[in-house]
Amino acid sequence: MSSPVKAVRMSLKDWTMLLVLGTVWGATFFFARIALVEVEPLVLVLLRVSIAAAFLHIYLMASGQSFAQALPHAPAFFLLALLNNVIPFSLIFSGQTQLGAGVAAILNATTPFWTILLANLMTADEKLTWNKIAGVGLGVAGTAIMIGPNAFSALGGPIWPKLALIGASLSYGFALILARRLGKVAPTVVATAQLTCSTILMIPIVVLWHGVADILDVSLHAWSAIIAMALLSTAFAYILYFRLIASAGATNASLVTLVVPASAILLGTVFLAERLDQGEIAGIALIALGLLTIDGRLLGNLLIRRSKIF
Repeated sequence: MSSPVKAVRMSLKDWTMLLVLGTVWGATFFFARIALVEVEPLVLVLLRVSIAAAFLHIYLMASGQSFAQALPHAPAFFLLALLNNVIPFSLIFSGQTQLGAGVAAILNATTPFWTILLANLMTADEKLTWNKIAGVGLGVAGTAIMIGPNAFSALGGPIWPKLALIGASLSYGFALILARRLGKVAPTVVATAQLTCSTILMIPIVVLWHGVADILDVSLHAWSAIIAMALLSTAFAYILYFRLIASAGATNASLVTLVVPASAILLGTVFLAERLDQGEIAGIALIALGLLTIDGRLLGNLLIRRSKIF
């Protein structure tokens, strides 16, 4: 008789990686705000993934790691690049032409929900639990409250932009499940291979959509933001991301989409002297409560203490 499969639970190290990753990806909003003044969105995607891929190839050579271990998995990495970069980025950019950033952030925060459902169907050790459902619900509600009622002003109009954002979240969910199955490949190699494949796929898209003229004609100020986004929010972030998937599983790694909006607002408060309002504080607290609910240990300890008292 086979032993039951043990569910994946996050360690302190996993939670630290999740919070650092959420902070790093939250910083993307700062870099994008600067770069998008001068650079078209799809061009920015190409510059972001190509610079990050080049840097990671140099890092692999300098550290003595071999990229060859990725070659037998080339079809999987091209699929991962499609699911994790090309498709969701394209859907998000298209949807945001009709939606405000608030609604987009809320719909993107549903990624853990779709990932939980997909993981329940496609994995043996990431099954659906009530604490996961409740925690994700609290996190999405916290995101909505944090962004505020103005986010819902864009709920009218055509349905396709909402479906585009939901499609992007679904694509991220499938990418998480696929990345989990590449766990035997070193996270640095996984990040390098995905970004390399994303670059190969994005080149013809950008050439056909925008042409090649003036792609690199941007100011030093914009280049600084692009390079920071490529090195910090892409190269470093994806290494951390794939380590988190290998260690904590797809469902837990998807929780980063709940952390990103909160970290972006907190970074704005710290570095741009932006003020936190009551809704943002309440939303961040609700997201924190959702993460604690998903983890389950705090609630379990409280129930144990209560049972001992009574």
